Amino acid sequence: MSVLGEEDSPVVPMMLFHPTKIAAFSRECYARGIAAVVVGFPAVPLYGARVRFCISAGHDKEDLKQAVKKIKEVCKVLNLRYEKSIFG
Repeated sequence: MSVLGEEDSPVVPMMLFHPTKIAAFSRECYARGIAAVVVGFPAVPLYGARVRFCISAGHDKEDLKQAVKKIKEVCKVLNLRYEKSIFG
């Protein structure tokens, strides 16, 4: 998982890299009350699957903390998080 984006943009993209998991990611986020826009092929390269989150002035720090917590849950459920191993 990689998070990218422009500093001044309210759109925060997160790379998924798994084209087969974008629909499941969207459903899991929706089930947790998070609006997420997923983008896959042909709009992006085949392995350029990503999700976009839009942040507004209406979100406070607690909203963002809860969203990150829920997004981590989704990533864990879908096996999108990679941890370092003894191999690097």
